[in-house]
Amino acid sequence: MTELLQYEFMRRALVAAVLVGLVAPIIGTYLVQRRLALLGDGIGHVALTGVALGLLTSTSPVLTAAVVATAGAVLIEIVRVRTRTSGDVALALLFYGGIAGGVLLIGLTPGASNATLVSYLFGSVSTVEEADLWVVGVLAAGVVGVVAVFGRELFVLCQDEEVARAHGLPVRFLSVLLAVTAALTVVIAMRVVGVLMVSALMIVPVAAAQQLTKSFRVTMLLAVAIGLLSSLGGLSTSFYADLSPGSTIVLLALAVYCVAVAAGGVLRRASGARTREPGGPGAGDPADTMPQTDRGRVKP
Repeated sequence: MTELLQYEFMRRALVAAVLVGLVAPIIGTYLVQRRLALLGDGIGHVALTGVALGLLTSTSPVLTAAVVATAGAVLIEIVRVRTRTSGDVALALLFYGGIAGGVLLIGLTPGASNATLVSYLFGSVSTVEEADLWVVGVLAAGVVGVVAVFGRELFVLCQDEEVARAHGLPVRFLSVLLAVTAALTVVIAMRVVGVLMVSALMIVPVAAAQQLTKSFRVTMLLAVAIGLLSSLGGLSTSFYADLSPGSTIVLLALAVYCVAVAAGGVLRRASGARTREPGGPGAGDPADTMPQTDRGRVKP
C-alpha cells in the first residue's frame, strides 16, 4: 500500500475509489429494492452524451455529464409517469439515445474520435485530475446528504409506492429524487469503473449483502463494506498486476457475491435445521426465513 501512496495519481485514484465504494452501494440498495437495477446502466449511457458535450465545449466532462445525466433521470420519470411507456421501454430509450448522442457529439469535436470515450466507457482512474476529484467529492456529499434527509421516505417508496401514497408521501417528488441521486452516483463512479460497468458496482455489492442479511439497514451497511473492499482491492490489484482498474473492481465484487451466495446457503440450511427442531430458535415463526426483499418484509 505504501507504494501506491508514492504516486500522486494513485493517491487521487484511491480517494475516488473510496468515494465510489461508499456512495454506489447506498443508492444501489434503494434501486434493488425498487426493482430498478438497470437504471444505472440507462443513466450511464446518457452521461456519455454529457461527457461528449463537455469535450465539444471544452468544459469539464464530469460537470456536463452530471447535468445531462440529471436531465435524463428526470426525463425518464416524466416518460414513465405521463405516457403509456413502461419503465423498461423508457430505460431502453435512454440506452440507445445516450450512446448515440455521445458518439454523434464526439464526432463533432475537433481532434477527437470515438477512442476518446474509451476512458469514460471502461474507467481510467489514472487520469483523474484534482478538479475531477473536487467535483466527485461534492457530488458524493450531496448524495449522502439526500439519503440522510430522505432515507426513510425513500425506503417506504421502494417498498410499495401505493403504501407511500396512502401515507401522504410525495411519491412523484421522491421518485424523481431517487432517479437524480442515481444519476449523480453514476457520474461519481464513471471515472473509476466506466459508464458501461458503473451499474455493477451499484448492484453487485447489494446482491451479495442480501445473501447474508435480513434487514434493509444492515444490507446497506454490508453493501457499503463490500463496495469499499471491491474498489480498494480492485484498484490495488490492478496497480500491481497491470490490469484494467474498472474490470478488476467489478470482477472482485462478483467474486465476493459468489462467496456470499455459498455462505448464505450454508447459513440458511443451518438456520432451517435449527428451526425444525422442537422448540428451536425461530420455531413457529415463518417470517424469520422469509426473503427480506419481499414487499412488506424488509425491516428498515
